[in-house]
Amino acid sequence: MMLIQKTALIPQHRRAHLPALALMLAAAFLFTGCKKEAPAPVQVSVQVEQPEQGAISEQITADALLAPIAQAAIQPKITAPVKKFFVQRGSKVRQGELLATLENADLAAAAEDNKGAFESAQAAFDTATRAQVPEDAQRAELDFEQAKANLELNESIVKSRKQLFEQGAIPGRDLDTAMAQLVQARAAFDSAKTHLDSMKKVSREAALKSAHGQLTSAEGRLKGASAQFSYSEIRSPIAGVVTDRPLYAGETASAGTPLITVMDTSTLLAKAHLAQSLAQEMKVGDQATLRVPGAETDFKATVSMISPALDPGSTTLEVWLKVENKNGVLKAGTPAKVIITGKTVAKAVKIPLAAIFTADDGGKSVMVAGPDGAAHRKTVTLGISDGTDVQVLSGIAPSEQVITVGAYGIDDGTRVKIVKPGEEQETPAPAHGSALGGDE
Repeated sequence: MMLIQKTALIPQHRRAHLPALALMLAAAFLFTGCKKEAPAPVQVSVQVEQPEQGAISEQITADALLAPIAQAAIQPKITAPVKKFFVQRGSKVRQGELLATLENADLAAAAEDNKGAFESAQAAFDTATRAQVPEDAQRAELDFEQAKANLELNESIVKSRKQLFEQGAIPGRDLDTAMAQLVQARAAFDSAKTHLDSMKKVSREAALKSAHGQLTSAEGRLKGASAQFSYSEIRSPIAGVVTDRPLYAGETASAGTPLITVMDTSTLLAKAHLAQSLAQEMKVGDQATLRVPGAETDFKATVSMISPALDPGSTTLEVWLKVENKNGVLKAGTPAKVIITGKTVAKAVKIPLAAIFTADDGGKSVMVAGPDGAAHRKTVTLGISDGTDVQVLSGIAPSEQVITVGAYGIDDGTRVKIVKPGEEQETPAPAHGSALGGDE
C-alpha cells in the first residue's frame, strides 16, 4: 500500500521507468538478504609438551591375590572325640604349641603296657649281654684249657711208658692202657676246641642278635603305642594365627579332616600371573608396589619367586611378591594390584602416556601441533612405560610439540591454539546465519 501511495506522487513522465527501477530495487534487496557470511575458522585450544630425554623404568601392573607365607590345615591321624580345645579363632600360637587334645585313655593304657614290655626286654638284653653270654664263653674256654692240659698229660704218660716198655720194665698192657687214655683225652680236647670256636664265631653272635632283636621288637611296639598316644595331642607345626576351628569340644574329629587351620600372616605373598614377555624382564629381588582396595597407603613388596614353567592353562608365569605384614593390616585372600619395577632405560625419549592414541588395529599414534598452527597425526613406535610416561622409539622428532590435552576427537589438519595449563580452553563455535540473511 505504501508503495502505491509513493507511486502516485511520482510525476507522469517518470512513471515509465518504474518497472525497471522496481526490478533493480528487488534484485538489490534479494542480493543483500541472501548474502551468507563466511564462517570463522574452528580453532581448538590444546596443551602441548615436547619429548623429554631421560631415564625411564618399566612399570608392570598386574592383579594379584594375597596368600600367607605359611599355612597348616592340621588334620588328626586318628578318629576320636575332641576332649579339649586350648585356642580359638584369632589366637596367636607358637610352633609346637598344644592346640587341642582328643580322648586318649585307651591309647595311654596301651602305651604303658608296651613300656613295661620294653623294660622287661631291656632287662633280658642286659642279662644276656652282660652275664649269660660271657659266662658261656668263659666256661667254654675253661673246658678247652682243661682238655688241653689232660691231652698233654696223657701224651707225656704214653711217651714215658713207651720207653719203659722198650726197656722191659713194664708189661705191654700198661702201654695199651696209656694209649687208650690218650685217645680219649685227644677226643675231649677236639670237642672242647670245637665248642670254643663255635662260641666265639656263632653262638655268642647269635645270642647277642637274639637278645638285641627281642629288645628292638619291644622298643618298636612302645614307639608305636607312644605315637598313637601323641596323635591325640594336636600341636601347631608353625607359628601363626588360628584362622579356622570348625568343631567344638565333644564332637568327633575324623582322621584326614582339618581340625584347626593356622596361617603365618606376618609376611604375605602376592601371587600374580604375567605374560612370559613381561616376566622374562624380571628377576628375584626386583622392587614393587602393592595397592590394596581400601588402604590409604601403598605397600612395598619384593619379587621372591618367578615360576620356572608356564601355566599350561593360561600360558602365563606365576610370580610371587613378598610383603611384610607385621602389624596385620593386610588379610590373606584379599585381591590387590602389584606394580613391579622392570628394566630401566637410561637415555630414553619419552612423552606423557595420555598423549597416545590406540587404533582399532592396535597401532599407536599421537597428535602434534605443527608450525602451520594445525594438528597432525603421527604414527609412533613405543617402548617401555612407567605408568605416567612412555618411551618413544620412532615416529616423532625431539623438537616437535606433542598434544597432551585437547587432542581427543579432533581430525588431522584441525586448527589449534596452544594454551598453558590453567588457562581457559575454548573452542569457538562457527557463526550461523539465515539462508536469506536477517532475522526471521
